[in-house]
Amino acid sequence: MKFLAITSLLLSGIDQAAINGRCSVNGTPGVCVSTANCASAGGQSAVGFCPNDPTDIRCCTKTTCASDGGGGIPTIPTNKCQPHVVTSGYIILNQFPGKVHTVWCYANKPGDHGTGTALDLMVERRNPIGQTIAEWTMNNHARLKVKYIIWGQRIWEVSVDKTPRNWEQWKKMEDRGDDTANHWDHNHVSFLPA
Repeated sequence: MKFLAITSLLLSGIDQAAINGRCSVNGTPGVCVSTANCASAGGQSAVGFCPNDPTDIRCCTKTTCASDGGGGIPTIPTNKCQPHVVTSGYIILNQFPGKVHTVWCYANKPGDHGTGTALDLMVERRNPIGQTIAEWTMNNHARLKVKYIIWGQRIWEVSVDKTPRNWEQWKKMEDRGDDTANHWDHNHVSFLPA
């Protein structure tokens, strides 16, 4: 009986580790990404926390606080991330210094991350700042060349919604099972092509 309980615990941790999936190193949250993407984002890679993934995929964590206790502006990884996306990303980050702890852009998968035209702006889970960032980004969508924004299981699309509206009025999305998949710990911002 003890063996089954321990095996279940071990397997449940392994199931969660996937490329771009959540991981944790000694209690510090991270994301399973390539060592190159981690290094270009200013993170530190740890071996053994993403066990089902290829050997170059490791748990990437970042220190988020400056010496004065406040956070700074995280680095946007430029590897395969489109230049206009990086520029727009820094415009957003400069509006909210210390609020976003990590930014991800390119991921080897279909969709906007696969073309380097999307950013994930990681914040504390269910922190109201996520809604504030989402609404600010929406209100500045034209100059930022935003295609759509997802925060807190809601989506706002320029081509559908046309004009800005309160986050509560954004289109509700299906439950994808956890806070990361439901975008409660990050803003997903997709941008128009250059």
